Amino acid sequence: MEKSESTNIEMGESSKLERKLGKAPLLGSPTHAISSSAIVANKRAGNYKRGIAIFDLILRIAAVATAIGAAVGMGTAGETLPFFTQFFQFEAGYDDLPTFQFFVIAMAIVFAYLVLSIPFSIVCIARSHVVAPRLLLIIFDTAIVTLTTSAAGASTAIVYLAHNGNEDANWLAFCNQFGDFCQTTSGAVVAGFLTVVILLILIVLSAIALKRH
Repeated sequence: MEKSESTNIEMGESSKLERKLGKAPLLGSPTHAISSSAIVANKRAGNYKRGIAIFDLILRIAAVATAIGAAVGMGTAGETLPFFTQFFQFEAGYDDLPTFQFFVIAMAIVFAYLVLSIPFSIVCIARSHVVAPRLLLIIFDTAIVTLTTSAAGASTAIVYLAHNGNEDANWLAFCNQFGDFCQTTSGAVVAGFLTVVILLILIVLSAIALKRH
């Protein structure tokens, strides 16, 4: 009699123990290992995207500086020669050439866009997993880099003719007389191409960040 009671007690305790073990998670199970590795991978991906977003913000601030430098440099380009006649005064200004006027307007638009895009870049730092701000940035960056490239490319042609002229078309180089004007416009064009390079890097960074999603 005593043996049967002890047997029942042991069986009851063992069944309770089995139920508890069945409900408790196994720390060494493959499922737990997979979930832990997934958490670590997600954390690394988040840090990677945040690093890209921080670099994006730094480059945008640099592009703001180059764009405003290009616009101001070209917009203030002008020179008046010290000699003049009774009827003519020899001077050169950016507004004498429509290409340079287009350059100033284009770089002003680029500058305004870059300033407005900075808050979106900050959002990408704070919420690196969000796709919409990054997608908007890559779309508008692509449009802006097209505008910047066209303005800088057209102005480069004018600056080249100003320095070298064109014998076939009988266009004389005038940078020998208007040296300061040509130097200023050349610096503005260089700043415009620096803006193009930075914008291209920004597009690549946005593409990498979207690919990581």
